[in-house]
Amino acid sequence: MAESAGAPTSPLIGPEDLGEGIILDVRWRLAGPPGIESYREGHIPGAVFCDLDQDLAAPPGAGGRHPLPGAEAFQAAMRRLGVSDSVPVVVYDDADSTAAARAWWVLRYYGHPDVRVLDGGYRRWAAEGFPVTTDVPTPAPGDFTARPGGMPILDATGAGALAEEGVLLDARAGERYRGEVEAVDPVAGHIPGAVSAPTGENVDPSSGRFHPAEFLRERFLSLGAVPEVPVGAYCGSGVTAAHEVLALELAGIHAALYVGSWSNWIIDSSRPVAKG
Repeated sequence: MAESAGAPTSPLIGPEDLGEGIILDVRWRLAGPPGIESYREGHIPGAVFCDLDQDLAAPPGAGGRHPLPGAEAFQAAMRRLGVSDSVPVVVYDDADSTAAARAWWVLRYYGHPDVRVLDGGYRRWAAEGFPVTTDVPTPAPGDFTARPGGMPILDATGAGALAEEGVLLDARAGERYRGEVEAVDPVAGHIPGAVSAPTGENVDPSSGRFHPAEFLRERFLSLGAVPEVPVGAYCGSGVTAAHEVLALELAGIHAALYVGSWSNWIIDSSRPVAKG
């Protein structure tokens, strides 16, 4: 993985292409157990654990369950993990890149020019016979400088408008979109006008690897993400929606992220809710 002054050709990378750079282990599950436990049981040599809740989000509140971290806090977290502006970064999770995509997106939002996601994650790495370790490295402090604005974002007003004037993709499972099941947030349903586009359909369920770009392009075109139409994505708290933005990027479609997502939308009871 050569150092680069510009963004890499693809946001994905395979195990065979890992080289010099910083590797962040971003394993995380909404319902637990904590990702640090998986990290301690085994990880890619040299990888440093990145806590999604602590390092990639601000504390829960009016901004939602996983608000965008402030520039100063994010910069401090990344420097502690060894991230520098001029050194490539690879991020990975268990397999399907849901958590890794959040790291990719926040790093890109704050201006890091070379961030890639290990397609297939730790499961692929181990399955293909690459070495694993329980040794915990101590990275030298990085010099990363957080510069906001590297990726487009939406607030609640912008998300509501985009659902009517463009395409707003709801990355949650279909039953949550329809309001049939809601085990996480206190209100069920979706933003009126949003289109259901579960992130699970972006990857091969057997491997966790992303579908080919052409497959993803056809998928999003069928959902209305056609040329010249603005596109955005949201989910429950802005994590799986980052995965949707990454899949759209692979398809050649640039999309904005509603970071606060559904958990922010429902804080204001005057905002409309749709079901079905």
